[in-house]
Amino acid sequence: MDSHTGGDSSMGAGAVEVEPMPGYVDLITRASTVMFGALRDCSACGLELSKRTLLDNAYVTWTEIALFFFCAFLWTQIRQGLTECMFKPLAQWCRLLPKDAAKMPESAWKLVFYTMSWSYSTYLLFFTSYSFFHDPPSVFYDWKSGMSVPTDIAIAYLIQGSFYGHSIYATVYMDAWRKDSTVMVVHHVITLALITFSYAFRYHNIGILVLFLHDINDIQLEFTKLNVYLKSRGGSYYLLNDILSNMGSVSFSITWFWFRLYWFPLKVLYATCVSSLQSVPNIPFYFFFNALLLALLLMNIYWFLFIVVFVVKVLKMKEVNDVREYEDEDGAKAAAGLLRHRDPQAEDNGGGDDDDDDAGHHNSAQGKHVQNGITKEKHL
Repeated sequence: MDSHTGGDSSMGAGAVEVEPMPGYVDLITRASTVMFGALRDCSACGLELSKRTLLDNAYVTWTEIALFFFCAFLWTQIRQGLTECMFKPLAQWCRLLPKDAAKMPESAWKLVFYTMSWSYSTYLLFFTSYSFFHDPPSVFYDWKSGMSVPTDIAIAYLIQGSFYGHSIYATVYMDAWRKDSTVMVVHHVITLALITFSYAFRYHNIGILVLFLHDINDIQLEFTKLNVYLKSRGGSYYLLNDILSNMGSVSFSITWFWFRLYWFPLKVLYATCVSSLQSVPNIPFYFFFNALLLALLLMNIYWFLFIVVFVVKVLKMKEVNDVREYEDEDGAKAAAGLLRHRDPQAEDNGGGDDDDDDAGHHNSAQGKHVQNGITKEKHL
């Protein structure tokens, strides 16, 4: 590692002008042509060549490995500390429903981390002399095996790599289990593999671009989920949090497509599939890295299907919830028990289906909101 040198890695002899970003058709045709051509020309491809390439081009020190494990452990401790000292007390103070109080600390923690990590990658790409976002092919200019990694990028890699190491453990043992949790574990493993190998093979420039294009959606997702939890608290309904959750869901859907399904393939995959071989004809592990990036794109498409269902629910004016969640029967029972505890007459008056319409009009007249069968006071 060395100190930031003013973006020397982003400039090279071939950087005469910025190459225009391709379209989807150009990406598919050129990438497939280049990849099939590279596969046809690789007569020595196989396990033996891969082993030799790994030994000749991978550079990771024992100090960096030790830092990775230490920071992964540190993220786990920081999360547990913030959860016990800040997030759980905040959930109790807000008087969230039991099922929301159980999930709120996870979203709060992820919002804090991703806001920090995305802000740092934004700083690197737009407030330094690195030109990787505006000129993606420049990520491979002047690439050399074992080249020094600028300190500012090495810090970003340590932060992100150790976090995803922590996230594999957290998804299995700390987070609420969801329909896509298995896919999430696979995602974390692939992401950690990309971070580790891209650092070892000195593809750190493209790695920063990949992290920037993905972290923004996690910020919006956790922000939206927090407002979903906060809109029903203390037996009341809060309009402001409902509005913010809907705004967050719309913004999340738009940026997911724009960052992960538009910029990611056209900026990152085009650079790794096409531009990489133009700058470095014998670039190591060309197929391995592109296979991982393509797998990441497929997972982004998979999750986009959840987003489409999510948007349809919003358009139908249904309640905004995470469509990945399992039905929490215990949480519903706990909420009903909480309601009975607050209103002992609820059991006596409940069960009268014929009176539902009249009760709805009465609650509306008094500025109340009925949600999931629970009447709540309306607040801004």
